[in-house]
Amino acid sequence: MQEFKRVKRLPPYVFAIVNQLKMEARRRGEDIIDLGMGNPDLPTPVHIVEKLVEAARNPKNHRYSASKGIGQLRLAICEWYKRRFDVDLDHETEAVATIGSKEGLSHLAYAMIEPGDLVLTPAPAYPIHPYSFILAGGDVRSIPVQKGADFFYAMEEVFKSAWPKPKILLINFPHNPTTTCTDLEFFQRVVDFAKENDVIVLHDFAYADLTFDGYKPPSFLQAKGAKEVGVEFFSLTKSYSMAGWRVGFCCGNRELVGALTTIKSYLDYGMFQPIQIASIIALRGDQKCVSDIVGVYQNRRNILIQGLKNAGWDIEPPKATMFVWAEIPDPFKDMGSLEFTKYLLKTAGVAVSPGIGFGPAGEGFVRFALVENEQRIRQATRGIKKALNR
Repeated sequence: MQEFKRVKRLPPYVFAIVNQLKMEARRRGEDIIDLGMGNPDLPTPVHIVEKLVEAARNPKNHRYSASKGIGQLRLAICEWYKRRFDVDLDHETEAVATIGSKEGLSHLAYAMIEPGDLVLTPAPAYPIHPYSFILAGGDVRSIPVQKGADFFYAMEEVFKSAWPKPKILLINFPHNPTTTCTDLEFFQRVVDFAKENDVIVLHDFAYADLTFDGYKPPSFLQAKGAKEVGVEFFSLTKSYSMAGWRVGFCCGNRELVGALTTIKSYLDYGMFQPIQIASIIALRGDQKCVSDIVGVYQNRRNILIQGLKNAGWDIEPPKATMFVWAEIPDPFKDMGSLEFTKYLLKTAGVAVSPGIGFGPAGEGFVRFALVENEQRIRQATRGIKKALNR
């Protein structure tokens, strides 16, 4: 067989190693608490599910839908932006529905990237952020996301030293995996920089709602002139616990939205229409369900942080996301994140994500996902305490 060059550009999938070990342990009858993959375990709110069932019973909704999303769904996301951030969007030209934000980002990369184009992405990184561009034939340079460091300054330094001149800047705040947060002043600096240097900005805003302790993250589109230079991706996955439904959006610059709309028209027929109809109800309905979901994650965060502290592993509570990004304790650092992950799986019965899975910059850390109930998280911290004290 011929070699497939795009596939060969991908590194071994580190998370697959952990998943394999986890499944082998479960087949042996071991009780493994899975805090690895960020796969929301909370049910989708009942009123959204009921609307899906109602719409699915209508044969008119069984036909092909619109790849860019039905008009009322695009209008609903624009209304959401107006309510939440006072951002005005034209639902016909500045918003397109995507089959989850990963699909939208990946297809937009294919629309924009030519061989050799350079893209700047954070490091460590959610894997699709760099690899959507690598798969499209581009090259990536990393901007470090580090505690106490100025990300904007680091971005400027990487930009100055990069050749050819970067075409795209991808950012993601609140950030996965490090949980780093930012403010509107930062986004304004990014917009001004993008205008000055002719750079396209893509912002992944997946954790717009999963925030704690009074922190309210800004939208990139709130910055003056943001729609002139970029777009923002949002997903219903976390806010409404709709992970398997695969509903996302790309909003902002009409040229970029138009490019994604065009390429999607060749590649898909959009989401099953009842899913789109139910998503309208999610966006327009009572938002108490979102605050309830956030409350569950905040309680889980508090229990995990306190349990790890009791185990001698002191971590600053994150202000956002459904994750805890934890530096490996000193006695275990030499193991590296993958071996330490294996150690926790074997001795504590707890699965976490190794930092190296998010790129070399993630080495020395592991990521906990808050996707088990409070009792199971307490059980996990007791097992971790025993593992750290062995």
